[in-house]
Amino acid sequence: MQVEVVYALPEQQTVLTVSVPEGATAIEAVQKSGIFNEYPELSKQELTLGIFSKGCDHDYQLKEGERVEIYRPLLADPKEIRKRRAAEMAAKKAAQKEA
Repeated sequence: MQVEVVYALPEQQTVLTVSVPEGATAIEAVQKSGIFNEYPELSKQELTLGIFSKGCDHDYQLKEGERVEIYRPLLADPKEIRKRRAAEMAAKKAAQKEA
């Protein structure tokens, strides 16, 4: 069966079509795709995978035509960013009240 393995960087996206046997897992498709040859740094980190934008385990059994996505680590925690923005807005409002 045919599946795709996808990895995207800010400036480029790599999409590889891979033939895998029935019952193949997400990580098996990644390994078979050869993506580690193009991006050797991926082989040195714990991969976070998904299928069509929904996270999945490495042992998720693939279905024909699915797309295995390899997610990059977050540079910043979204919760921390929101918390920082809220604190900045609160400080701005407090400064406006004092003025």
